[in-house]
Amino acid sequence: MDYQSSGVNIQAGNKAVDSIKAQVESTHNAEVLGGLGGFAAAYDISQLQYKEPVIVSCTDGVGTKLHIAIQENKLATVGIDLVAMSVNDLLCTGANPLFFLDYYACHQLEPEQVKEVVKGICEGCKQSALALVGGEMAEMGSMYKKNDFDLAGFACGIVEKSKLLKGSHINEGDYLYALPSAGFHSNGYSLIRNVLETYPEAKNKIGLEALLEPTRIYTTQCKKLLKQFPSIVAFAHITGGGLNENIQRLLNDGLKVDIDKKKIRVLECFRTLQKIGKIHEEEMWKVFNMGVGMVIISSEKLPDDRDYYPIGRIAKG
Repeated sequence: MDYQSSGVNIQAGNKAVDSIKAQVESTHNAEVLGGLGGFAAAYDISQLQYKEPVIVSCTDGVGTKLHIAIQENKLATVGIDLVAMSVNDLLCTGANPLFFLDYYACHQLEPEQVKEVVKGICEGCKQSALALVGGEMAEMGSMYKKNDFDLAGFACGIVEKSKLLKGSHINEGDYLYALPSAGFHSNGYSLIRNVLETYPEAKNKIGLEALLEPTRIYTTQCKKLLKQFPSIVAFAHITGGGLNENIQRLLNDGLKVDIDKKKIRVLECFRTLQKIGKIHEEEMWKVFNMGVGMVIISSEKLPDDRDYYPIGRIAKG
C-alpha cells in the first residue's frame, strides 16, 4: 500500500502549490514576513502606529453556490466570494483588513482547478487590501464526491480600540442607508438550487452570470465613509437572515429596525427567482439581501450620494 493508492497525491499537491506561488505573493506587502512553505505565517504590526490595537478575526465559506460553479465548471469568481464573505463581516467592526488564509478540501487535487480558485482568492484579497499569507489544501477522496471541493476563509484585521464599532453605540433615531449588492452574493443558494432543480427553465431566465456574480467587497467604500463621516456608528453586512435580522442583531433591547420596503432598490434577479419558484414575499426578505449588501447606520443624516441611499431609521420597540 501507499499514500497515492489511498487517495492522496503528494506530487499533485506540490504542483498545485508551485502553480499558485506567484499569485499569492502578489498580494503581499512589507508587513508579511517570509514566503510560502512555512508552518505558519508572520505579520508585523509594529509599524502600523496603533496606540491601543485590537485584533479582529472572522471566518466564512461560499456555501452551496459552489455546487453551481462546479457543475458549470466556472470557478473564476468563487474565490472572490470566499474573501468577501469574511472581509465584509470584518468591516462591520471598523477594522482595517490585514491578512487572509484559506482552506481548500477536495475529493482529488487538480492543480489547474486549484490555480483558478486561488486566482479568484487573490483578486478578492487585492480588492480587500488583504495579504494572502497562507492556506491549506486537503485531498480527502473518502469525504467528498468526485469533482467536489469546499472552501473556508479566515480574515484578520486591526482597529484602534477607541474606534471599534459596537452595537451599543446605536440609538433611537439613527439613520439607515443601503449600499447596493451585486446580486445574490453567497446566501440562499440551497433555496436557489431547489428552484433550479425543480424548474428547468430557471437557469436561463435568471442567467448563469447572475447566479455566479461574485459577492461585492465593501472595503474601499467603508474605509472612505468612516473617514468622511464620524457620525457612522455601525455597519451591518446583509447575509442570511436578510435586512431585519442582520441589523437587529446589533441592537440593544428596546430598539427595532424601521425600514420602508418601498425604498429598497430590489434587483431583478430576486424577482425572477421569486416568480419562477413561487416563493412567498416574506420568505424572500428573510433569506436574501434583496439588493442591499451592506447597511450604514449613522447618528446624523448623511448627504445625498450615488453610492448609498436612505432606507429607514432605528426606532423604539
